[in-house]
Amino acid sequence: MIGLVGLSAGFAQAQEKSVKETIAAATVATTSDEQRELVLTLKLKPTPEAVTWLEKWKAGEIFLHDDGNGVITPVTLTGAEGQDGSFATLKLIDGTPYLAADGKPIVINPKEVEAAETDSGLRRAMKEVSDLVALADPDLAKRLRAIKDSAIGQKLEKLPALQQLRATEKDPDAIHALDESIAIIQLRSTVPAERIAACKKIAEIHSLTAYDTVKTILAEAEKAQDKPMIAAAGEALRSIEGHISRINAVGTAFRGLSLGSVLLVVAIGLAITFGLMGVINMAHGEFIAVGAYTTYVIQNFFADGLKLSPFGVSMSIPGLHLAGGANTYFVFALPASFLIAALVGIALERSVIQFLYKRPLESLLATWGVSLVMQQVLKFIFGSNNVQVSSPAWLSGSWTVNDVLFGWNRVFVIGFAVLIIVITWLVLNKTSLGLLIRAVMQNRNMAACMGVRTERVNTMTFAFGCGLAGLAGAFLSQMANVGPSMGQLYIVDSFMTVVVGGVGNILGTVISALGIGMSDQTFQQYLGNPVLGKILVLGAIILFLQWRPAGLFVTRSRSLD
Repeated sequence: MIGLVGLSAGFAQAQEKSVKETIAAATVATTSDEQRELVLTLKLKPTPEAVTWLEKWKAGEIFLHDDGNGVITPVTLTGAEGQDGSFATLKLIDGTPYLAADGKPIVINPKEVEAAETDSGLRRAMKEVSDLVALADPDLAKRLRAIKDSAIGQKLEKLPALQQLRATEKDPDAIHALDESIAIIQLRSTVPAERIAACKKIAEIHSLTAYDTVKTILAEAEKAQDKPMIAAAGEALRSIEGHISRINAVGTAFRGLSLGSVLLVVAIGLAITFGLMGVINMAHGEFIAVGAYTTYVIQNFFADGLKLSPFGVSMSIPGLHLAGGANTYFVFALPASFLIAALVGIALERSVIQFLYKRPLESLLATWGVSLVMQQVLKFIFGSNNVQVSSPAWLSGSWTVNDVLFGWNRVFVIGFAVLIIVITWLVLNKTSLGLLIRAVMQNRNMAACMGVRTERVNTMTFAFGCGLAGLAGAFLSQMANVGPSMGQLYIVDSFMTVVVGGVGNILGTVISALGIGMSDQTFQQYLGNPVLGKILVLGAIILFLQWRPAGLFVTRSRSLD
């Protein structure tokens, strides 16, 4: 292996020569050491062109032509094969035709001319160049991956190329990755000052990748009783551990906020039907499933269509075969899920619920039966197995900020929950429908005496709550399996969220959902046991309701007073 001194000595020469000139010089070098040194200079300016020509060299496609006077010229073949098996040639150094003194093209038979040979040491040098070519890849993602991989093994011979790239790199993420890789490699430097400087750089950038390496360096320094190195490595380790604690805290808060938003999306419809109307709708989970299955149908409608066998009758839904349907279907699925769930809600209210107002136990039993019927209907139409709903590309992936991952789907559910709350508040407080809903809910008899058609208001209110449940199902289809009984997983959490917030209070539902979500994730993070965390959350809710049975906010009205 050529050392750093030899590689640095060849730097000036590599700067002056092109890739083909360097490889041409290497092919005719007199010793293997000279060949390896020339090839390794290509690491200081890694390009795809270098890899291409090194591969040709290894494949035996570069030939050495001797003109008879001791001058050897590396050439490549070109053109069609002649009758005698010969080919025209190009000079490797500049790609121009290789001509004799009289100007005629020189042709060679590859079977009769020696090809440039390689040995194991030269092939290892070629591989090092090939590995570093990715460092100059114009694709940022590939370049970052190559920069991070270059720190594996902490090979000091990779430092010159990384430092050269660091001087010309413009992208902030790539600069950070280069600083990290350089520092990790320098931890194995033979110069104590470089190792200490590397520890300081790692402490400055809070390198998570270097955590295990720094622990190893610290153990070695303690064994050698190297006090300066112990201090530097210890400081780097404390910096990384502090950064990890901050990442965990922010990640826990974000996950808690997203979980609270999921609970809010699921519970907000129930806050309307149960909180404002007083109807214990045990079929709320099935309206979530209706919204999710609507999303599934819309997805297939935008793609290749869907074949169903409802109640044994075969039918097919034709597809639009849209090229970008996988990314656009969800925009149409959101309003469709609301409308379909609202229409099903109107049918349920007109057929069952309208006869059960102010009869909570009967409404509980009736809607429980309706939920079982709806599950069976969904099974008859879509089958008992879960169906696949794919996420659009703009909901996939994540956004990384200071090593904290923010999943796009979680960011979306937070924004989605905020939008639902704003829309719900506007409907209830800024529209004529909202005014009628509030009037009927506060005093149904008085509203009827004032000419309000209470039956129509009841229907529209129930439909609105069911439509919100359908919206929740559309989003949950991106996060969970879609099946006939998927809503049953959320029905208990939904009632719990509404009751803790205060029956009929939208603000209380928001605070309750976020509080339960944050508490759940916090307990899971610090206890390290998801089951125990959920048990503690449930216990805390029970104790809270013992203290405040009416929830966070007590709903008051003239009818209640």
